[in-house]
Amino acid sequence: MTESPETGGVNGMGCHAGAQAMTDAARAAGNSEVLDRYAADYPQGPHDKPQSMCPAFGSLRVGLRMRRVATVLSGSACCVYGLTFVSHFYGARRSVGYVPFNSETLVTGKLFEDIRDAVHEMADPDRYDAIVVTNLCVPTASGVPLKLLPDEINGVRIVGIDVPGFGVPTHAEAKDVLAGSMLNYARKEVMAGPVQAPAAGRADRPTVTLLGEMFPADPMMIGALLAPLGLAAGPMVPCREWRELYAALDSKVVAAIHPFYTAAIREFQAAGRKIVGSAPVGHDGTMAWLAAIGAAYGVDSERIAAAQASFGPAIKAALAANPIKGRITLSGYEGSELLVARLLIESGADLPYVGTACPRTPWNAADEDWLKARGVAVKFRASLEDDCAAMAAFAPDLAIGTTPVVQKAKAAGIPSLYFTNLISARPLMGPAGAGSLAQVVNAAMANKGRMEGMKAFFEGVGTGDTAGIWEGAPNLRPDFRAAHQKKLDKQARAAQAEAMI
Repeated sequence: MTESPETGGVNGMGCHAGAQAMTDAARAAGNSEVLDRYAADYPQGPHDKPQSMCPAFGSLRVGLRMRRVATVLSGSACCVYGLTFVSHFYGARRSVGYVPFNSETLVTGKLFEDIRDAVHEMADPDRYDAIVVTNLCVPTASGVPLKLLPDEINGVRIVGIDVPGFGVPTHAEAKDVLAGSMLNYARKEVMAGPVQAPAAGRADRPTVTLLGEMFPADPMMIGALLAPLGLAAGPMVPCREWRELYAALDSKVVAAIHPFYTAAIREFQAAGRKIVGSAPVGHDGTMAWLAAIGAAYGVDSERIAAAQASFGPAIKAALAANPIKGRITLSGYEGSELLVARLLIESGADLPYVGTACPRTPWNAADEDWLKARGVAVKFRASLEDDCAAMAAFAPDLAIGTTPVVQKAKAAGIPSLYFTNLISARPLMGPAGAGSLAQVVNAAMANKGRMEGMKAFFEGVGTGDTAGIWEGAPNLRPDFRAAHQKKLDKQARAAQAEAMI
């Protein structure tokens, strides 16, 4: 492969080399430890990996949402451009730093020196608490040693991470790469001495740290659920500022709302914190979650029962008042798919399949068991082919999924909703979440007639001989096609006869 100044390369390999070639190069360059850890933290499925956007978008998004944190990318220019574009499309309001390179600076080690010079130049304690430096595929494969960067410069923390597309399966899990690295840094600071208190002060009750990005109303709802137990909702990880990491580590119990934050959970466990899986979704989920959180904090059984009695009837009433009737297939890559599936089923939906690009972990085992007990096929590390096959097999009234699943569903005349923007961007927890999905889901299923009409109207457009852009009708010549087909058939017969000799 010919190298370009943008892609750089190792032994002639650029950023378009295959995943195995990049992996081999990274191990040869001394990055085996990083790849082995990622392989253990984020196990892949029977296929190579789920189809997802560049995983580095996940860690980039976490860093860009934090106050007083700068983000620097080291990777091919095309990758940095795409990641920067997507980050601003999703509402980032700050610049993304970039350290460019070419083949010479990559292989001679000058790229690392350029990164080191860049962070020294940026390390202004009046502006930043931390600088996050992220190696993309080519620098990771080339062994650019971010671990040799200083831990801090002028009081500004330096956090270096590798987020290669060939090592981290999904962008959701890349959030954990950065969250785990930050927690590791913060935990060492806590062990070394006093640290800053939260900006809003410490809570007057024991807190529960919430692990996973949620709709803004959900942490408030969880706080209301915890109040009868004498507890409060703590910080949400990924955090919005550095000092929240200390408060998150201060909680005695961590609720793994999103179950794939393996590195973050490892840091909490190293700090002696208890982890509780699943989430307060629907009636069954909320009752079980309150019992698990109460038990983790040693709350007496009478108080747990009282908390359950406070919210159980309200949740049942909300579910009954907002029924969902119809068959639904569900898939996505955010990590909350099993929680949404539970809520849809308790709302009355017939849901035979749920697929998630994230892996099975101990923290979603209760959700998997609950779903399987109700006849749901649960697919971890689901591929696009898995999700589309389920949609074709179950013929749903509504398909909820990723963009390509939604595209295929609409082409087939099946109503569909994009999981990330239309489902996960809604409250899911407690009484507030119990009726939140019914309106959008029922409205989409009611569009079945409209979808069939659109399918009939556009039938055949853009396929076969009508593919492409035409000013008029295409000039079809079936006689030419038939003549060429005869030649191809003759060649095939000749090849077959030659093979038999």
